[in-house]
Amino acid sequence: MSAGAPILLPDQFNAATYFIDRHLAEGRGEKIAIEADEARVSYRLLGEKVSRFGNALRQLGVRIEERVLLLLLDGPEFAFSFFGAIKIGAVPVPVNTLLKPADYQYILNNSRARVVVVSESLYPQIQAIRSEQLRYLQHVIVAGATPTAGTLSFADLVEQNSSQLEAEITSKDDAAFWLYSSGSTGPPKACVHLQHDMVVCAERYAKGILGMTESDRCFSVAKLFFAYGLGNALYFPLAVGATSILWPGAPKPNHVFEVIERHRPTLFYSVPSNYAALLAHESGRATWGQPLPTLRARKARRTSTSPQSAMASPPAKPFLPPYSTASKNASMSRS
Repeated sequence: MSAGAPILLPDQFNAATYFIDRHLAEGRGEKIAIEADEARVSYRLLGEKVSRFGNALRQLGVRIEERVLLLLLDGPEFAFSFFGAIKIGAVPVPVNTLLKPADYQYILNNSRARVVVVSESLYPQIQAIRSEQLRYLQHVIVAGATPTAGTLSFADLVEQNSSQLEAEITSKDDAAFWLYSSGSTGPPKACVHLQHDMVVCAERYAKGILGMTESDRCFSVAKLFFAYGLGNALYFPLAVGATSILWPGAPKPNHVFEVIERHRPTLFYSVPSNYAALLAHESGRATWGQPLPTLRARKARRTSTSPQSAMASPPAKPFLPPYSTASKNASMSRS
């Protein structure tokens, strides 16, 4: 599909088939899909892990259209969980990792999720909620080295289940995932994204605006639980067979510069406040007006629950500019 052509999808469509499974048929099995610190996940391994986790969810009794809460730091487990749920027709619900137990209690009950997948370091936030306050939750899956008693090990579930899984028959207009609003005008509200939505955004923005290709390497300051980060760092690169660079920690300037230096992204996504922090940091001041090799950086508008509303300015010249009016507005100098 070209960027301007009508996006025609069959009525029977499962997003996991498009973003995960088709890469094997198109010969990308050994290409790296995800880099996260020392981890390297090929498209073949990604497909296997997605299917294994989808089978694990089915083993736990998760049915089509049921929600699965994801309280996960950025890393391969997020991708396995997100598309594993979608592949069986369930609905992953990525949530902000910076919330409080009371917020998670509300979202768990509001979404009626019976399964939550949580990073080990974030598990205390769930553990702090009394079980009688969670009306629907039945299973807690912990991604980390040592799951607590009463929880399930993410690694064990993936290892114990088959890598063979047929995608659930879903419609292009079925729910694919939920993202909750920030709750600034009342309780957080679930924003429903459909099976075709990620394809439309990838075609019109990732390909049509950014000109993203299979050779790109993508790094996003915005985390995967944000709509902006979810597109930038997960389904945009997966749409074109590119590589996602994931960093689980806080996007402090020194970390951002370290990731850029180590992983050499070609597309860097950030927000105005982070660009200002980068420019104010020692490493940023040292590069004012100097090329940052490989980067063609982006400007972000305010984060929202719709990836389409987070569109950036046209492709920018690949260097971090000196501090100026343009940099105050988080723009990158353009040719």
